[in-house]
Parts: sequence; C-alpha cells; structure tokens
Amino acid sequence: MNARIKFSILLIGVGIIMAFLPFNTTRSFRLKPDVLLSKSVSGDIYFSVDQVARFVNNEDTTVQLIDVRNAEQFKACNIPGSVNIPFNDFSNPKWEIYLNQKGLKNIYYGNGDQTASYAWTISTGLGYGNNFVMKGGLNEWYKIVMLSQFEGENITPRENALFENRFGARKIFTQINSLPDSLKIHYFNAKHLQASKLDGGCE
Repeated sequence: MNARIKFSILLIGVGIIMAFLPFNTTRSFRLKPDVLLSKSVSGDIYFSVDQVARFVNNEDTTVQLIDVRNAEQFKACNIPGSVNIPFNDFSNPKWEIYLNQKGLKNIYYGNGDQTASYAWTISTGLGYGNNFVMKGGLNEWYKIVMLSQFEGENITPRENALFENRFGARKIFTQINSLPDSLKIHYFNAKHLQASKLDGGCE
C-alpha cells in the first residue's frame, strides 16, 4: 500500500480517536494534515530497535522513551528509562511536562507501530517537537534485541559490535524488569520529579 494512503488512513483513525478524547478546548492541532503527512512519509520519524538499544546502553540523556501501552502492560515489562503515558490518557494535561521537553527526543513505542504512530501524530499535531517512533515496537525489540543471536564460526567486527549492543540492552532490560514493583514505582516517581525540574517546576 502506498505510504501516503497508509498515513491518510492513519490520520482518519486519529481524527476519530480524537473526537472521543476529552481534549481541552484550548489544545488543538497546530499543524495541518498535509504538513503532518509530509513529516510522516519522510522516514525521519523512526528509530530502529538497535538505535534505541544503543541509547539505553549509553544512558543517553537527550532521549526520552515513552511507552504508550496501558499501565498494566508497562508494569509487566518496559524498556529501561521509559515513562508510561497510556494512549487512552494521552490528553491528560499532567503529561505535558514530558511531551513539552524541547531538549529531548521523544521516542514513542507500543507493542507494534500503530498506537505509537497515533501518539506521534497527536503530539506533533499539537505542536510538540522532536517526536519519533521506535519502529516495530516491543514486538521488534523482543525479536531483535532479546532473541537474536549470531551463529557460525566467523563473526565480522560489525556483527560483533551489533551483538554486543543488543546483548548489553538485553541485560539491562532483564535486570530492570526483574526488580520488585515497589522499586519500579520509585524509579518512575524519580523520573517524574526529574521531568518537573527540567520543566522549571519545583520539588
């Protein structure tokens, strides 16, 4: 299917969703659909799971991973360093401290691409900058990072570097998601406080 047709369908879907979301009347789309379409088909909105794995390994402070799944799914497992903004609560003003961080790249992910693409469309349409999608979502993360392995006797330097990147991210993912729920909640609260300070708030 043509990319423009795909995104037209996406915009229609988002329009229907937005009709049922309780957006504040002062919050409306700043970008026209044709501008959103142009941005979306450029291919520049995606990061691969290998790129995200590198961000996780390097503890890259210029990146903010946003999990748009529901709270129960996030609690079960998430990419280390992520914040949870459930898509069904995306319009809540309390999330603005995360969405309006001009110095950070917001990388959305869900289980696949669809919900993250909706989140990208809405946040970009509302005028928030630096929005991206992790291509393939957690399904791709599991396939590439958690389950991949190199076979054979000879591994090229590039393959070795790729494996080391994936293995490092896999190890961090497993360690963080093995923590007790109380420590996970503490970690999320610390991220929320950090975002508030970056936004100019106080403790």
